Amino acid sequence: MSDPIMYDMHMHTPLCKHAQDLPVDYAAHALSQGLKGITFTCHNPMPNRFSHHVRMEMEQWDEYLRIVREAQDEYKGRLDVQIGLECDYYPGYEDFVQGQTKWIDFDYILGSIHPHLGEYRKDFWQEEPIDNVKKYFDLLAESAELGCFDCLAHPDLIKNMLVKFWDLDAFMPIIKESLDRIAETGVAMELNTSGIYKSLSEMNPSIDMLAEMNKRNIPVVIGSDSHISTRVADLFPDALNALETAGYENISYFKQHERHDIKITDARNSLTK
Repeated sequence: MSDPIMYDMHMHTPLCKHAQDLPVDYAAHALSQGLKGITFTCHNPMPNRFSHHVRMEMEQWDEYLRIVREAQDEYKGRLDVQIGLECDYYPGYEDFVQGQTKWIDFDYILGSIHPHLGEYRKDFWQEEPIDNVKKYFDLLAESAELGCFDCLAHPDLIKNMLVKFWDLDAFMPIIKESLDRIAETGVAMELNTSGIYKSLSEMNPSIDMLAEMNKRNIPVVIGSDSHISTRVADLFPDALNALETAGYENISYFKQHERHDIKITDARNSLTK
């Protein structure tokens, strides 16, 4: 095993109401997996009680900073513990989210679209699967074009809402059009290993979509989307293999919104076997 160089760029805290364990616990497991760093990306507080049951409340903001800083202090010199945010992109909330990304000096901002939320189902869900795919991937491109996200989280999440109807070949022209727009922005996209545990059991995105991203030189960041500490770096060797199959040679991580690239071969050698 070589020196640690990899980061897990997506994980949560109990403040989102559907995760467990404190940041110090996530940090402990990260060390055992041979990581160089981790980035907390708890779900952003939103106004008007927008999906408030799956995100921290406004008044919990200071608590979020406190518990992450506790992990930073405890693991200083051993693990790079970063603070970020996973922000929902949702039409009508653009100004709020853009301002929120400047609340503190974040290391990293993930943009995400969650089509399973009640608000999304009410405002955007349609009868025809292809219309839902078109809407989701149009919003995904819009989120990149907003200009305040470093990376887009779990970028084919819609497939878990359409398991019985998911036909990647049929939907690929829609996906390619979205990826063309995203590539123009320079925003990275995430390979989220937690997709293995969702309704359609494969990472988000699939290898075929990764290959299309690679054709457009879209950088990829790996995240476990951990909601429990023992899932930090979960399935990272499989993720690296998937990226190589899709044609990637490098993966990326962010510090202070600056992207850093590392070779997949070096990343694999750095992980605890």
